[in-house]
Amino acid sequence: MSTRQVAACSHGRDKGSPATVDKLVVHETTEAGGGGSGGSGSVVVPAAGASRDAKVKMDMRVLQCPLCTLTLKPPVVQCKGGHLACGGCPAEPCRRCEHGGAFDIRNTAMDAVVSAARVECPHDGCRACVAYHELGDHRGACPRAPCSCPEPGCSFAAPPRALLAHLFVRHSMPAHRFQYGKDFRLLVPASEPSRRLLIGGDDGRAFLLSAGALGAATAAWVVCVRAGAVPRPQYSCKMWSIMPPSQDIVVVKTKVTSSSSPGAVTAASFLTVPPRYYRAGPAGVSKLVPLNVRIDKI
Repeated sequence: MSTRQVAACSHGRDKGSPATVDKLVVHETTEAGGGGSGGSGSVVVPAAGASRDAKVKMDMRVLQCPLCTLTLKPPVVQCKGGHLACGGCPAEPCRRCEHGGAFDIRNTAMDAVVSAARVECPHDGCRACVAYHELGDHRGACPRAPCSCPEPGCSFAAPPRALLAHLFVRHSMPAHRFQYGKDFRLLVPASEPSRRLLIGGDDGRAFLLSAGALGAATAAWVVCVRAGAVPRPQYSCKMWSIMPPSQDIVVVKTKVTSSSSPGAVTAASFLTVPPRYYRAGPAGVSKLVPLNVRIDKI
């Protein structure tokens, strides 16, 4: 049996970034099957000297679509002049041809090439090897994508778990471990910026709860600390505050936004707590905002 794999060894590029000259590595392996006496099955024995590697440098701009300027994605089409484009791009005439021919010819050979060219994710700790044309999407959803520190003036960035350690050690950020689907209570300073970490009990997922002044009131919101394009799991958050003794309540329930820059994001929906809900704080703290929080997986 003969198998052939083409892998692009590259640090990759984001969508819209300049094209780079990357390296393709071609692996060609031939295996010969052999039988054994008295055994329950056959044994595959590699032929001597069958494995062969060849390194080829390639300008990856040849895999760039002239319409969307991104890496070609299957199905690949071409014009009569042989110029290539993504089949999913809006129909436009070829700008390289003298008469502007249409991209209306399917090129299955290039489908195979762009599907076989694979590249390792550049994020530390991620060993995924993805199709070169899917690298931008993977980087946006990679669980090892670096997340930036939410503290003003700090340039530290690391995968979520390493960022948690940084926030504990470097910034002494308070943290609260919770269980999904169960209510928990917090007290945050009124009308001044504050942040604290919320850590999911069964998966260690980190959420950043931020609060700050909104006029005379206090606004509070929650952001999940991870790459923004991660598809699942998704989370919802319910926050509310109760004013004794009348038991008046303000409440908000929203889908949790995910971001690799949690300190720079304000959720689309947030809880606004009026001053009459505030409670007296300990010495040195004028007022506190009582928050009830519940985070669910959806």
